[in-house]
Amino acid sequence: MSDSSQPRFSSRLGLILSVLGIAVGTGNIWRFPRIAAQNAGEEGAGAFLIAWILFLFVWSVPLIIAEYALGKKGRMGVVGAFARFAGEKYTWMGAFVGFVAAAIMFYYSVVAGWCVYYFVHTLTNPLPLSVESASAVWDSFQGGMGPVGFHALAMGVGAVVVIRGVSAIEKANRVLIPALLAIVLIAVVRTLTLDGAMEGIRFLFTPSWGTLADPRLWLEALTQNAWDTGAGWGLILTYACYMQAKHGAVKNAFITGIGNNAVSLLSAVIIFGTVFAILGHNMGQAEILAVMQTSGPASTGLTFQWMPQLFAQMGFGRVLAALFFLGLSFAAFSSLISMIELSTRIVVDAGVSRPQAVGGVCLIGFVLGIPSAVNLDIFANQDFVWGVGLMLSGAFVAFAVIRYGLPQFRTEIIDSVEGDWKVGPIWDVIISRVIPTLAVILLVWWFYLSAAVYAPDTWYDPFDPFSVMTMLVQWAAVMGVFLYLNKWLARRTLANIPPGT
Repeated sequence: MSDSSQPRFSSRLGLILSVLGIAVGTGNIWRFPRIAAQNAGEEGAGAFLIAWILFLFVWSVPLIIAEYALGKKGRMGVVGAFARFAGEKYTWMGAFVGFVAAAIMFYYSVVAGWCVYYFVHTLTNPLPLSVESASAVWDSFQGGMGPVGFHALAMGVGAVVVIRGVSAIEKANRVLIPALLAIVLIAVVRTLTLDGAMEGIRFLFTPSWGTLADPRLWLEALTQNAWDTGAGWGLILTYACYMQAKHGAVKNAFITGIGNNAVSLLSAVIIFGTVFAILGHNMGQAEILAVMQTSGPASTGLTFQWMPQLFAQMGFGRVLAALFFLGLSFAAFSSLISMIELSTRIVVDAGVSRPQAVGGVCLIGFVLGIPSAVNLDIFANQDFVWGVGLMLSGAFVAFAVIRYGLPQFRTEIIDSVEGDWKVGPIWDVIISRVIPTLAVILLVWWFYLSAAVYAPDTWYDPFDPFSVMTMLVQWAAVMGVFLYLNKWLARRTLANIPPGT
C-alpha cells in the first residue's frame, strides 16, 4: 500500500475540528474551573490564569507543533514515532507517553459516563432544590453499579466510532464540536444575565499575587494546560498521522491551543458566575470559594452536585441543566474517542487489525477503569498521578525531536510547508531548553516541598493517594515494564512502517 492510499482527514476543517475534539473536553468544563478555584487566593484566581496562559505559549503550543510534525512525517502512532525519530532504544519512551494517555482514558471514560447519567437524569427528574437533595442524587448514583454501567456505555460508544476509522472520527467531531460550542455560548449568555454573576467573573480574573510564590500553583497551571490542550499526550501526534501533506503544523497548533483555552475561560465564566450568583445571596466570598474548592473528591461535587442545584434556582433551569450536561457529554466523547484512537493506532502499528485492536483496547480500558468507577479515592489518585505524568510525557516528546536534530527537524518538516507560519530558531530554544528545564525545576521543587512542607509524614507512603511515593512507584512500574519490552516493541512496530514515509 502506498502512503498516498493511507486514510486522511478530508479537509483542514475536518482536521481542526477533530483536534479541537481532543483539546476541548471535560478538562475545559469539569476540570479547569475546579483547578482554578483550588489555586485561587483571597482576591481571586487571576494569578493562576496568568501562569496557565504563560504555559500555553512556552509549553503547550510548541509541543503541539512537534506532535503535528511527528505524526505527519512518521505516519505512525506514538510508539512508532519514537522508534523512528528518537531511535529504537528510546521506544520505551513512546510507550510511556502512550500509557499515560491510556491511563487517563481509563478514568476519563468514567467521567464521560457521569456526564451521560446527569444528562439523562435532568431530562427525567426534577432538579434538586437543596444541598441535601443534590448530594442524595450523587450519592445514590455512586453507591450502586451505575458508574460502572455508564462507564461501559461510554467505552462502547467510543469503540463504535473508532472502529470505523478516521472518516467516522471526523464525521463525529463535525457534529460534536459545533454543537458543544453553541451550548457553551448559550450558557455564557444566560450566566451574564444572572444577578451577582459579575462578582464571580471579577473574582475569576482578579489576581492574588502572593499565590505565584506557591510551586503547587505553577505545577497545577502547567498540568492543567497540558490537560486542556492535549499537549504531550501523543493524541495530536496520532491524529496528525491522517493530516494531508499540504497542511502545516504551526497555524494548526495556534488554532488548537488558543481555541481550546478560550473554551476553558468561557467554561470558567459559566461556573464562577453561576456559583457566585446563586450562593452569593446567602454566603460570603470566602464561603463560596470553600464550596468550590472542597466539593467532593477532586472537587467532583462542584459540577455534579452543585450545578444541578444552582440550575434549579434559575428560570428555564431544567432546560439549561440538560443543555449543560449534554455539552459536557459531547466534550467527553470527543476527547475519549481520541484516547481510544491513540491506543488503537499503537496496536495497529504492531500488526493487529483495527477491529481486533479496538476491541482489545476498549475491553482493557473498561476493566482497568472499573476501580475508578467504584472508588472515588482511586479515581482522584489516578487523576493526580497521570495528570502530573503529562509533564514527563511532554518532556519525552521534546526529547524525541532533540534526538532527531532540532534545526533539521524544523527546517525539513515544519518550516518547509508553503503557506504555513515559520517558527524559526526560537522554537528550537523552547524545545531544547525551556521545556526540559520547566519539567525538571517544577517536579524537583514540588517533590522537595511535598517531603519537607506539605506532607512530611506521608510523602514516602506509596499507599497515600496524594504522596510523592505513590506517583514515583506507579511511574517506575510502568517504565520498568516498557524498558524490559523495549527491543520487542521497536522490532514489532518498525516492521510495519508505512511505505513512502
